[in-house]
Amino acid sequence: MNGTCVMSATSLRRQFLHFTSAGAVGTLAHYATLIALASGFGVAAAWAAMAGAGVGAGVNYVLNRNFTFRSARRHGEALPRFLALAALGIAFNGAIVGGLVRLGSDYLIAQVVATLLILGINFIVSRKWIFPKTH
Repeated sequence: MNGTCVMSATSLRRQFLHFTSAGAVGTLAHYATLIALASGFGVAAAWAAMAGAGVGAGVNYVLNRNFTFRSARRHGEALPRFLALAALGIAFNGAIVGGLVRLGSDYLIAQVVATLLILGINFIVSRKWIFPKTH
């Protein structure tokens, strides 16, 4: 086109599918940690959710950098940005889960709601700010 990187709708959908696939793997790690801590060790749901989100975030960084966005951005640039987004996501996740549990929701239902709310924001921020295309 005019030298800018333009992504087709098909490519964008494929990238979002890769993002959600990587997210599914990270979510499995997240939920496994959440359930183990909350049900197995009696940790409060909000804290268990935040710990699970931290584990899931680590999995997501590796998969999104290498699989979803195929980023060449140095870890020194991408990782601090990813960690900032992850920290905000973890806090938001804990607030949503904690708030819904206080309102009487089951912690797993609350976690599903939190996951869905955070998904879109994470994709946009990851694509535009953490792992942008540089061609």
